[in-house]
Amino acid sequence: MRRYISDLKDLVGQTIELKGWAYQVRSSGKVKFLELRDGTGIVSCIFFRGECEDSAFDNFEQITQECSLSLVGVVRQHPKQAGVFEIGAKSMEIIGKSSDYPISPKDHGTDFLMENRHLWLRSKRQHAILRVRHEIISAIRDFFDGRGFTLTDAPIFTPSACEGTSNLFETKFFDEKMYLSQSGQLYMEATAAALGKVYCFGPTFRAEKSKTRRHLIEFWMVEPEVAFNDMYDNMELAEQFVEYVVQRTLKNKSEELKSLERDFSKLECIKGPFPRLHYRDAAEMVKKENPEFIIGDDFGAADETIIGAKYERPVFVHHYPAAVKAFYMKEDPKDPGYAMGCDLLAPEGYGEMIGGGQREDNLEILHRKIKEHGLREEDFRWYNDLRKYGSFPHSGFGLGLERTVGWICGLPHVRETIPFPRLYGRSYP
Repeated sequence: MRRYISDLKDLVGQTIELKGWAYQVRSSGKVKFLELRDGTGIVSCIFFRGECEDSAFDNFEQITQECSLSLVGVVRQHPKQAGVFEIGAKSMEIIGKSSDYPISPKDHGTDFLMENRHLWLRSKRQHAILRVRHEIISAIRDFFDGRGFTLTDAPIFTPSACEGTSNLFETKFFDEKMYLSQSGQLYMEATAAALGKVYCFGPTFRAEKSKTRRHLIEFWMVEPEVAFNDMYDNMELAEQFVEYVVQRTLKNKSEELKSLERDFSKLECIKGPFPRLHYRDAAEMVKKENPEFIIGDDFGAADETIIGAKYERPVFVHHYPAAVKAFYMKEDPKDPGYAMGCDLLAPEGYGEMIGGGQREDNLEILHRKIKEHGLREEDFRWYNDLRKYGSFPHSGFGLGLERTVGWICGLPHVRETIPFPRLYGRSYP
């Protein structure tokens, strides 16, 4: 049976074989040290003359950074650190050589690291981030699967845009003009009419020429949609969802978060209920610190930071002006001019994590809004059918995975949250 570094706690005293890559090596006379990584962790391997084969000791200098190798040794409890294990090496065989590995322990510039992203992923920091990302993905799926939701994937090629075509990638679908999806929401509305509680989770694309620390060109988004939920039900679902994901990740990936020097206290307090602000109150809050902000406009990144900085927990802003929201957002009949939409803003300057709200379920109003937004009626014929045949109140939201990973890990830039980021001006590797 193949053994991994993550198994060592159950193998103390046993002689085992590990396969992996040389992370660091150092030598001190009669003893030599190898830090071996195999993807599940890193372990110190100690080579003593007389305890290991002469060939292993003599050939130690052939071990270079990131060469792959096979090592046989005895698992031991570390003499000074409880819960930490080491390997007393017996034999070693180099499998794949590595010479002049470009990423050394010294500091490298961001451009260099991004150009070598395929290798940068092997570092301890990137390893920890990707482990946390994996946990967040698992938590997202478990949350919805455990509450009776059905995963119904949305297409990536779409004939129409959710919110206009200005920030979409246009492509040819044989002889048709199509777009790379910016959201699976409209399709989730269709499957919600069939299954009641649904979600999609996949890649989405935004052709925004933005180089801010919050933006990617390609990112992953989870989008639940629930039949007969109104905006307030939607906020409650989003609140439960975010609390679950944060607390589970904090519990299961504490070592990784610790290695990223994340302040645990900033995450431990992420529990409902979250504060809720009407747009009017949020706008007044922004206006005091940003006098140039025009009440009635949508919030920019700096405005979201102002709001989020007032709270330790995420804060909902609801009832945005209908004029700044998409055509499908329902206007509140009790509060004319304001849409029944809600955004969830994260603390610590991370901005919008969730955007969503209640959808327009009146066919006549939807027809009018499609025209007002300058969209082609024929592109939304199928979407209008959802109101024509058994219309119903429904709500949903979208959460961007990468922004969530960045917030939970406490990262300064979203580019480290995905294995191979696509940024404006960067498409390699």
